[in-house]
Amino acid sequence: MKLAPDAAIHLLHEASHAVLATHSTQLAGYPYATAVPLVVDGRHQPVLLISALAEHTKNLLADPRASLSVVADGQSTIENAARMTLLGTFERLDASPETAARYLRYQAQAEQYLELDFVFFRLNIERVRFIAGIGKMGWLEASDWREVKGLADQDETALLEFSRSQLASSVQLIGIDAYGLDYLVDGIRIRQRFEKALGADELTGEISQLVRRLT
Repeated sequence: MKLAPDAAIHLLHEASHAVLATHSTQLAGYPYATAVPLVVDGRHQPVLLISALAEHTKNLLADPRASLSVVADGQSTIENAARMTLLGTFERLDASPETAARYLRYQAQAEQYLELDFVFFRLNIERVRFIAGIGKMGWLEASDWREVKGLADQDETALLEFSRSQLASSVQLIGIDAYGLDYLVDGIRIRQRFEKALGADELTGEISQLVRRLT
């Protein structure tokens, strides 16, 4: 079944954590799965900040092939929930100041880890298995993911700076990408999905109207 990537991209951006499965170095041939905090960059690539001492980090350094799985909240049964597994290779990431700042807006408690042995990794996606619900599933290829609109770090930074003075006092805008806005209200994370993907120029023209809708 051929799928449009939009719903999968939204699900990924809405996830605050994922299950990471790596190749075990302790028991060769066995998968090693663990829950990790998750942030997604402006090009819709998962970014992890993990300890150099962790088993999954050692596994990734030995074999960067891995998968990430996420599940949507709000369904009474897993069969009805949207879910996806991303397969690809992880690379060590020398995070730019903008990338690190985006990570900390989504995972504020992680600031202390930057002073420790934690390192950034980014997933280069090869394939995505997306299940929208019972009987609604299919594969997305790396080429599908590369073709969608993204947002450069510097463009997001400029949009955040521009919109800061226009936000209600109860709203904290934490991230902008081509497909939506992520924000906090009373500590609760919410995503405003756009009706269509918007490039940097389109977002610049529409950002004032978009942030006025946030409550």
